Amino acid sequence: MTTPASTPHRDRTHYLYLAVIGAVLAGIAVGLFAPDTGVALKPLGTAFVNLIKMMVGPIIFCTIVLGVGSVAQAAKVGKVGGLAIGYFLVMSTVALVIGLIVGNVLHPGEGLQLTDDLRKAAQEQASKGTEGDPTSFLLGIIPTTLVSAFTEGQTLQTLLVALLAGFALQAMGERAAPILTGIGHIQRLVFRILAMIMWAAPVGAFGAIAAVVGAGGFGALVSLGVLMLGFYVTCVLFVAFVLGPVLWAVARVNLWSLLRYLGREFLLILSTSSSESALPRLIAKMEHLGVSRTVAGITVPTGYSFNLDGTAIYLTMATLFVASATGAPLSIGEQISLLVFMMIASKGAAGVTGAGLATLAGGLQSHRPGLVDGVGLIVGIDRFMSEARALTNFAGNAVATVVIGTWVGDFDRERAERVLAGRDPFDEATFVDEEDGGKNPPPPATEQPAPALSSS
Repeated sequence: MTTPASTPHRDRTHYLYLAVIGAVLAGIAVGLFAPDTGVALKPLGTAFVNLIKMMVGPIIFCTIVLGVGSVAQAAKVGKVGGLAIGYFLVMSTVALVIGLIVGNVLHPGEGLQLTDDLRKAAQEQASKGTEGDPTSFLLGIIPTTLVSAFTEGQTLQTLLVALLAGFALQAMGERAAPILTGIGHIQRLVFRILAMIMWAAPVGAFGAIAAVVGAGGFGALVSLGVLMLGFYVTCVLFVAFVLGPVLWAVARVNLWSLLRYLGREFLLILSTSSSESALPRLIAKMEHLGVSRTVAGITVPTGYSFNLDGTAIYLTMATLFVASATGAPLSIGEQISLLVFMMIASKGAAGVTGAGLATLAGGLQSHRPGLVDGVGLIVGIDRFMSEARALTNFAGNAVATVVIGTWVGDFDRERAERVLAGRDPFDEATFVDEEDGGKNPPPPATEQPAPALSSS
């Protein structure tokens, strides 16, 4: 794809972001100065959430099936693929746990006054969930037919079918390649539809924010602000106190030096609200830093689908916010089961703008269907958190590449010291590193997992 073809797309996305900001400000004004009108606009937010819910099943099916295929594909390249997948699973779990801990400490959404119908529906669903028979719940995961999970909107049933299909394709070996290619094309179609739906985000955000502020007044803004601030702080703490120590302990590289080296990429992500735009530059810069082409070529694309630390934090904190705001908080057991679900569903599903909302809706649908309408509470601020998600995801993938390279002995620490000290600057004109003379070629294209479309 040429640069001229991609630039207009990014510009349109930027305009969408500005439209969401304007819609949120307008919704706040309507909710504060005309609360009855704001509450009456709630169907706009509900309609947008229903459009997102419509995409949950196809997104989860495609991303899980392809995700299982990517794991098998990455494992074929041996030590690098195995270490990368293991590292990504551990770090995603840590990010999810941190999100749950901070969410339980802050209690975002607690005391938020909502409309009685939403609160009543959530509380009724909560009581049903606590009184349900575990056997019936487990049997309910099995769909009536192979396709009924999609037609009935049952998220856990869709997840089961996707896992079975993924492992079946894995067992088919080479014969599964055409099927995986076809599902990949379907995934592109699904994500294109989702991208079209996201253009309705300004309307949905306007209605949702107007309704929330109209029903809860200024206190609603405070609760939303607490969620946003808590999320930002949690991302910073994760990067500083989890990624930083891991990077230093394994590679003896200072985190802030690495982040400064990637400064232009962070600015690019901020301007596009997507870390996909920085993927080629990250691979090139990791090679220039001293990571072998093989490691960079495998770890970076795989991480874009499987190492979404910022998205993991967002999913857990947003879920706790919705549960608290509707007066139906989740028990510890439900939070743990939700953590497991999010670990699976977020692999790749969170790789496209708007898919984070779809994954959140899917998690709530699987645990507390009565809470799904509460997703509308955060539609207005979701875009404000997307940059933090993308930046955290990008930082996590950069650290992972250096760590994996060190573990397999394909990281030149002396060269990294020169690069980070500014004595060996990156060539912005060519993006090509010729220092190794081609002795360490990249892995064949068929062995590299396909990157996600974006990581916001």
